[in-house]
Amino acid sequence: MANGKSVHKLRRVYVWEQPVRIYHWLNALVILVLIATGFYIADPLALQSSKEASQQFTMGWVRMIHFIASYIFFFNFLFRIYWGFVGNKYANWKQFIPTSRRFFREMWQVFKMDILMLRGKEHMSVGHNAMAGFIYFFTFLAFLVQCVTGFGLYASMSTGWWFPKLFAWVPAMFGGDFFLRQVHHWTMWFFILFTVIHVYLVFYHDYVEGRGEISSMGGGWKFIEEDVFEKGMDVPNEPTKS
Repeated sequence: MANGKSVHKLRRVYVWEQPVRIYHWLNALVILVLIATGFYIADPLALQSSKEASQQFTMGWVRMIHFIASYIFFFNFLFRIYWGFVGNKYANWKQFIPTSRRFFREMWQVFKMDILMLRGKEHMSVGHNAMAGFIYFFTFLAFLVQCVTGFGLYASMSTGWWFPKLFAWVPAMFGGDFFLRQVHHWTMWFFILFTVIHVYLVFYHDYVEGRGEISSMGGGWKFIEEDVFEKGMDVPNEPTKS
């Protein structure tokens, strides 16, 4: 005790490895680029200019930026799948896929506190909590859908590289380009909604918990109460002491 207040000793824990942090920020950047260029491609602006029409190539530049960003997005996504097998325990795929009753119990606890704003026992997680991990799992599925539908739309236009041709079967599976484009557009709105909720929850947890939630994605470190480790509390991302 100090001045009538309890003193919390914190342990500095390296949670997010550099490859995960690079993936995260690169992914955030290209998603913003894809959303902005995607909106323009779907509903182009009427740009007024005194230049000759043959000197204008606005849509071409926007589409090229969209395509470059899509390639970065795709291969960055493939890298994250790979890192889910070779990275540390906080990056492992077990953090995203429910494999036990404890996972579902923690999801419900987090849901009660974060969404329903009910009081309850805080469930400590060093990496992702179960609810966040499960939502990220669906986000990864949305990444896959966006890649498949996007390259499916691009396949018929690509005259150069062989890679987009691998997705030439996709339009037929969706009944044509019209519905395929709709799915691609709806998935974009999922990313927009996810981004808003994600940013809110990151700031919320950083303010409420004070464990460096925001700064951890910059330097990789979080600060966890020492008594969590000493008492061997139920921390699913950390091994308990014997």
